[in-house]
Amino acid sequence: MKMSSITQRRRILICLVGLLVLFGALVVRLAYVQLGQGAELSAKAEDSWRRNIPFAAKRGEILDRNGSALTYNVSSPTIMAIPVQVKEPQQTAAKLAPILGMTEEKVLQLITKKKSNVNIQPGGRKITMEKAQQIRDLKLPGIVVAEDNKRYYPYGDLAAHILGFTGIDNQGLAGVEKTYNDNLTGINGNIAYLSDAGGRLMPGSSEKYVAPKDGLNLELTIDKSIQSIIERELDQAMVKYQANSALSIAMNPKTGEVLGMASRPSYEPAQYQNYASEVYNRNLPIWMTYEPGSTFKIITLAAALEEKKVDLQNERFFDPGYIEVGGARLRCWKKGGHGSQTFLQVVENSCNPGFVTLGQRLGKDSLFSYIKNFGFGRKTGIDMSGEASGILFKPSQVGPVELATTAFGQGVSVTPIQQVTAVSAAINGGKLYKPHIAKAWVNPDTGKVVNTVEPELVRQVISEETSKKVREALESVVAKGTGRPAFIDGYRVGGKTGTAQKVINGRYSTSEHIVSFIGFAPADDPQIVVYTAVDNPKGIQFGGVVAAPIVQNILEDALHVMQVPPRKDQLAREYKYGETPIVTVPDLTGATVQDLYEDLNMNFMLAKSGSGNTVISQAPKAGSRVERGSTIRIYMGSDGDEDKAADPAKQEEIQKNTE
Repeated sequence: MKMSSITQRRRILICLVGLLVLFGALVVRLAYVQLGQGAELSAKAEDSWRRNIPFAAKRGEILDRNGSALTYNVSSPTIMAIPVQVKEPQQTAAKLAPILGMTEEKVLQLITKKKSNVNIQPGGRKITMEKAQQIRDLKLPGIVVAEDNKRYYPYGDLAAHILGFTGIDNQGLAGVEKTYNDNLTGINGNIAYLSDAGGRLMPGSSEKYVAPKDGLNLELTIDKSIQSIIERELDQAMVKYQANSALSIAMNPKTGEVLGMASRPSYEPAQYQNYASEVYNRNLPIWMTYEPGSTFKIITLAAALEEKKVDLQNERFFDPGYIEVGGARLRCWKKGGHGSQTFLQVVENSCNPGFVTLGQRLGKDSLFSYIKNFGFGRKTGIDMSGEASGILFKPSQVGPVELATTAFGQGVSVTPIQQVTAVSAAINGGKLYKPHIAKAWVNPDTGKVVNTVEPELVRQVISEETSKKVREALESVVAKGTGRPAFIDGYRVGGKTGTAQKVINGRYSTSEHIVSFIGFAPADDPQIVVYTAVDNPKGIQFGGVVAAPIVQNILEDALHVMQVPPRKDQLAREYKYGETPIVTVPDLTGATVQDLYEDLNMNFMLAKSGSGNTVISQAPKAGSRVERGSTIRIYMGSDGDEDKAADPAKQEEIQKNTE
């Protein structure tokens, strides 16, 4: 059937309209893609072409409280390859391999990978500047020396457990490096360029450099000098006593700032891979839990004084050497006991039966309420990972015996950081502070402080009046009691010894102990509190013999570092049989030989030099405090030579002869 012209024209019109509609839709779609999605699609395309050569941001330095860098960064470049730009892979691998300490086969495998860029590792990660320069000098196509850095620890293992360490990618893995990783890390930069799928530069494109943003510097509460003192003493203790481990913490009791913290065994952060994981993963001052022994008696004492359950000066207690509780005989450390004594002497003598009595007067609910308020049984919240919480008896488990043993520090499990924090509250006016190790964040470019960590008060545990009584009692422990080895002439020191049997396989050991001492100074206005514990020292295992002298050394040197002036009104030290008294050196200048032997009263030995009948110089100087029987070196001259000694040149000559 023949189609009419009208039908043909209608069909043509329909096709034309359809084509116009389709074309219009394409135009609209193209306009939408070009105008509406143009920027987005261009960005996606460019993103698929973009390649980055990373430039690592500098990790923030970690400083002590005085601005001394404890760890910082050193340049340590990384070698990268852009495989498509490598022209002679075999020769390139042969030249790189000996410099990077890798096999040619391994290098060749990496630089011929079908990737836009690749790290030549492990030998090319964080290499020395010398090796980097050797590779630059080779001018190998497709081989890039990318800027990178690694951590450097200028003081070796100093503060190792505090600082921690970083991994190959500069990520914090332990210590404050891990705790504050985000703020320390910064934001990496890069060199960006456009390439095709084969890695070749896109025609007309150029490289774009994005500068890295360095991490913030972290200023710690740690004092490097005090930290060094602590670690020196721990090293000496480990050698002297052949102990399993040792630890020490120094804190500002008024703020919770940790001034120093260390443990042994230790490690070097730069070489942490060479140590057993339990060494670098266990920060003993916050991780270790154990029965504290007699240092815990400070808490019982503070609670009893706050509740007015004892009069230290006027109330007496008789100690036969034991006390019967719930059918159990709990013994005092001194065989035969201390006999009749005041409760202050109970504290001085660390008398177990006396403290059991204080615990009984307080009762279960009251004693354990104070123990919890002092922070035991839960984490202190110090800003470091790995903290333990310790263990307390559940209320349902506490009977007469458990109450009694808890009162003198047995049966409970605590951490060293809990001990220091709690005792700080007992002596600082009754305020429990959250311990912390971060002090401030500092902009690395301007040196300005960005943020400061303020002391955080947790709660008021006891009154200022009670705290003062605790300080006075503990000062008496050091002057007259078991803490005498911690006595520092010229300073008022308070403290408490601790000797605790270790629990091994569920039983108390008769041969292994953890000995400890916690001390603070000055006793009238505490600026620093130091806790030291030694695990299983060989030989005599008493806190007063082993740990107290260590704390004495730390306190004495730390007080000088902190420029704390001596006190004139300290309690006089009592000397027991066999102990050498401390005496004051008299002023001997101007004395004759006859005067000397009349004045010294057998307290000193003399070593003379020079000629003449009159003393014109002496060492040690007048007013110095030394052990009785010490030698005084004197320089003899004639009458009138004292005036000559005022001449600086003559004085230097005399001093050399005297010393």
